[in-house]
Amino acid sequence: MLEKLFGGAKSVEGAAFSPGSPSGPRTARHSTGWANVLRIMKENGGGIVMDVGPTSSSNVNFLANLGCSIYLPDPLHDSATSDWTSPGEDGTPVPDTAKFLEEYFSFSGRTFDVVLLWDTLDFLPEALLQPVVDRLHEVIRPDGKVLAFFNSKLEPATTPHRRFHVTDSDQVASQAGAGYKQLRVLQNRNVEKLFHAYTASKFMLAADNMREVVITR
Repeated sequence: MLEKLFGGAKSVEGAAFSPGSPSGPRTARHSTGWANVLRIMKENGGGIVMDVGPTSSSNVNFLANLGCSIYLPDPLHDSATSDWTSPGEDGTPVPDTAKFLEEYFSFSGRTFDVVLLWDTLDFLPEALLQPVVDRLHEVIRPDGKVLAFFNSKLEPATTPHRRFHVTDSDQVASQAGAGYKQLRVLQNRNVEKLFHAYTASKFMLAADNMREVVITR
């Protein structure tokens, strides 16, 4: 796993193209969830933030200037481009979630104050869904926050995975990527079950058929 941890006002340029790299225009959207998380980070003087997805240099710059250290894993890219199977009893490759977590979603003892998970869980392979949420529970500090977005409709042909770029306001910029297929719609009860080990979930309905959830460890 390529680890990327930045502190201070350092930017990332020239990131390699990945199957889900965003390439379209950025569209501003209101985000109550981001506004809540931003307020908490400002009150706490930054913290250690996991920003999940393709590298966003604007996110790195903004969060670093806020006083955050930033870690940028991309489990969708890693699950699509790496071999995380092991031979089954008959020799046929089967998903090996422990192998994936060890090689691509391991954080070397780091713990996090905030995880910006975005819409990752709508696109993550089924075998990784609960293991990734459980791994996050292991590495988020008590009272730490997860910001997750969920599509309200199952429309794989027209629902791209999106990269969200943060701002110093209640707006985020949404940018469509390519190469990942929407696999599911998680209703509120499904989200609560998935995050059953966490202490609280606050759901917010946005105007663009996406639901936002701020989840407390």
